[in-house]
Amino acid sequence: MSQGLIYSIGFLAQLLFSARLFVQWFLSERQKRVVTPSLFWQLSLLASFLLFVYGYLRQDFAIMLGQSLTYYIYIRNLHFQGQWRKAPIAVRYFLLLFPLMVVWYGYNNGAYDRELLLNNSAIPDWLFWLGVSAQLIFTFRFIYQWWYSEQRKTSHLPKGFWRLSALGAMMIIAYALYRKDPVLLVGHGSGLIIYLRNLFIGKNESGD
Repeated sequence: MSQGLIYSIGFLAQLLFSARLFVQWFLSERQKRVVTPSLFWQLSLLASFLLFVYGYLRQDFAIMLGQSLTYYIYIRNLHFQGQWRKAPIAVRYFLLLFPLMVVWYGYNNGAYDRELLLNNSAIPDWLFWLGVSAQLIFTFRFIYQWWYSEQRKTSHLPKGFWRLSALGAMMIIAYALYRKDPVLLVGHGSGLIIYLRNLFIGKNESGD
């Protein structure tokens, strides 16, 4: 597959990630409090789907790791908001199984294996671990959000989510600069502004 097409998939994913943030930001500004619309999670799931494919095509373990961990949290939040069961059952099963199908396909067609994924010659060890650490921090924000929402049985984005978002984004930007990855650089550069703005909007809200 051409690099142009691969980058197009990545940029489309980041466009959707950015769109979810702008939707959430716009609604939060209008209501003068941090809100979490269903569209935020719907766009998140679609973007994660595409970025997982992008990471697979780029043979980038850090990207795939980050998306595989948050993918199901997006689905859980859609469940909280009563949106998940509105999707056709075939679509739900496909989305649930998709990451597993990609990994199974890769390992069984000979085009993609653990050695290739974890020992990409274009990514030195220190950069590999920077990317993995950044993705783990960036991913933990959703694990934290999931725990926070489970405790309250409602979907919410607490201040801790935005703090972890900002820290993870700064690390991913550093990774993207060394990796020369315009998809990650553009996506997380624009996202960082919104994370900081949400921290400002929510500074007077109670809770973490």
